[in-house]
Amino acid sequence: MVATPERVQSPPTEASGTDRVAVLLMGYGEVESYEDFANYNEQALNLLTAKFAPVPTWLYPPLAKLLAVFDLHEWSHQHGNFISPHNAIFERQRAGIETALQAAWGDRVKVFKAFNFCAPHLPEQVLAQIEAEGFDKLLIYPLLVVDSIFTSGIAVEQVNAALSQTSGRREHWLHGTRYIPSFYNEPAYIDLLAQMVEEKIQHDLAVAHLPSQTGIVLMNHGCPHKAKGFTSGIVESEALYEAVRLKLIHKYPLVSVGWLNHDTPLIEWTQPNTKLAAQNLIDLGATAIVMMPIGFATENHETILDVDHIIGDLKRRHPEVTYVRMPCVNDRPDFLQMAAGWATPQIEALLNETALVVNPQLAAAQAQPAHDHDHHHHGEGHHHHH
Repeated sequence: MVATPERVQSPPTEASGTDRVAVLLMGYGEVESYEDFANYNEQALNLLTAKFAPVPTWLYPPLAKLLAVFDLHEWSHQHGNFISPHNAIFERQRAGIETALQAAWGDRVKVFKAFNFCAPHLPEQVLAQIEAEGFDKLLIYPLLVVDSIFTSGIAVEQVNAALSQTSGRREHWLHGTRYIPSFYNEPAYIDLLAQMVEEKIQHDLAVAHLPSQTGIVLMNHGCPHKAKGFTSGIVESEALYEAVRLKLIHKYPLVSVGWLNHDTPLIEWTQPNTKLAAQNLIDLGATAIVMMPIGFATENHETILDVDHIIGDLKRRHPEVTYVRMPCVNDRPDFLQMAAGWATPQIEALLNETALVVNPQLAAAQAQPAHDHDHHHHGEGHHHHH
């Protein structure tokens, strides 16, 4: 288990006024009013869909409006103007992780949040604030989805776009950056997920259902199979699933992965989807189904609305089965403590490494072809390192 992050050596430097780390937690963010939805969809289409769908860019704005029409039906008619708890939970995660980190470093470390698709917390807006507050080191920390360079890569893409806007100067304000790609293989997270499932079953289901009749669907963030060469997160998500399954399978034999896909046309998604996974377990004799999100660390409309829809469909077909929708790890104190622990070595590295001064104007110069006299050294064997 991850203990409180301890301070390791590094006495306060002379430059401790400037030598500070901003931790940037990144999630999707969710619009809380329907009016913002078309804009949200357009941003999401731009960043996500562009990487795997054969959709021309000019189609994004009308497509986003069309999707918003469907969403309006889903939100207002079926869910009584559902307001996602996502942003509020994400803020509690930010505050809790900050409390844990400041216990070790005081105000040398501060935690900010950015939402990929929601103003006023867009990465460019938050980075401007981080710069204004005098931070010169940044830890990029995607927190919402536990998959891969695909979703997390969007975070880096947006940070890079924001950082390139400030490059008119001779010296970049950032003197160090680090990144946490994912925590799909962190033992503490894997243990926590299995423990949450086990506790829920003991508490609610064990009295009425045998362990062999208790089906567990471990829900991952759906991934497209072909993503124009981007790693789409399938490998990490499958590894996470296998690790959690291993903790449960001896006691509860009916365990399946269930992918929460956005079933878009023309795209091949990970299988089985969550509904099919539950159906399969019912066919194998499950009298209760526990649905546990493992690929999301923060509740959002997928883990709530989509799963509720799936349960509704299954209930109509199998009213005799008991269905349990579990929460994500959200802001459980043990999760916030471990999340702070994962950031600790990166913050230590940032505080201990020498500030690196970057001149963005040199990037253009470096991209130019080298002069003739450099050309002799291109063979691998010619470099002599003394």
